[in-house]
Amino acid sequence: MSPRPMARPGGRSARVQEAVHTAVRDLLREVGRDALTVPLVAARAGVTPSTVYRRWGDLRELLSDVAVEHLRPDADPADLGSLRADLDAWAEQFLDEMASPAGRAYIRDALLGDPDGDNAGRCSAYAAQQIEAILNRAARRGEPAPDTETLIDRVVAPVMYRILFRPGHLDATYVHGLVTHALGGR
Repeated sequence: MSPRPMARPGGRSARVQEAVHTAVRDLLREVGRDALTVPLVAARAGVTPSTVYRRWGDLRELLSDVAVEHLRPDADPADLGSLRADLDAWAEQFLDEMASPAGRAYIRDALLGDPDGDNAGRCSAYAAQQIEAILNRAARRGEPAPDTETLIDRVVAPVMYRILFRPGHLDATYVHGLVTHALGGR
């Protein structure tokens, strides 16, 4: 089993994690991925390299942890007044973020440094939570809606497949078509 960051909230553990994550993000911008090393990250974060190795195992797992944290949404999806409008807007934003060069790099890092598959599950849970927020609003408005798994299968999965294996022309029209299909043509 590979080392994983501790999930303890607050305290020194949280400060170390934040300092290391910040150092990684800053150094990626400043020196690029090829020049990034654990000792460089540790020095920037003000910790010892052994702290990084103990908590993350290696640079690949550290980059994976930073990527998953970056991919976590920081706000609920926009409430535009209807299920269709909310899903269209969310799917567009999801596509824009994931298909961007930075998004593709984060996806790659999240998966490469994750031998157990936990990060893929965390990323999937982020999408599911966003969809559930949209579906909960639709339910409060009395709108009929498919379930979360249907939207994962009919919107999220095809988008991710295309991003990973068939990059090319992906745009709002594409995701709006997926949403239309997921909603049964509504």
